[in-house]
Amino acid sequence: MRKITTILFDLDGTLIDTNELIISSFLHTLNHFYPGDYDRESVLPFMGPPLQESFGKLNPEKCDDMCAHYREHNRANHDDLVTEFEGVAETIETLHEQGYKLAIVSTKSRMMVIRGLELMGLKPYFDVIISLDEVEHPKPHPEPVQKALEALGSAPEEALMVGDNHHDILGGRNAGVLSAGVAWSAKGKAHLEQYEPDFMLDTMQDILTIVGAEG
Repeated sequence: MRKITTILFDLDGTLIDTNELIISSFLHTLNHFYPGDYDRESVLPFMGPPLQESFGKLNPEKCDDMCAHYREHNRANHDDLVTEFEGVAETIETLHEQGYKLAIVSTKSRMMVIRGLELMGLKPYFDVIISLDEVEHPKPHPEPVQKALEALGSAPEEALMVGDNHHDILGGRNAGVLSAGVAWSAKGKAHLEQYEPDFMLDTMQDILTIVGAEG
């Protein structure tokens, strides 16, 4: 077993519960452009990739308008709909206190990453944030993970990527780091298991055992 010193976290759906915010933002947008065509279940595949990718595949000509519509609703409702996942704050604090190197690797804008971290009181624990604004190629491309490792001064063999989407698992694998899925993913534990993460977290506290931290 490799000694893990570095843990990279996705944000939405992993550390903070933005699922209701994201689903409502997609429904708000898609039902504006395609009235009556989408329900909660049918927007789940849109979750994870950058907005430009999701909307670009659906309608390249209206992609920019759809992204703007989504972001307007998302920002207006962010603080009311975002909540915390049980055990996250305590676990992150424990990892930080025990000297683990921590970073956020997200496919959303830096401004919204910081807003979410500050809302949940997690910002002090993350000196390194790799958002969509810092990369040319988002997850599952290895670039975001590689940039986080470089900023932290860590090697791939000592790192773990944690996320709620297959992009996180594949992004970690493509960068040569271990990966962990979270069972509370909106897409379901079984969906993530198809991508064969090295670990599956049933609770956030499970990561303490995986990395050998003292709980």
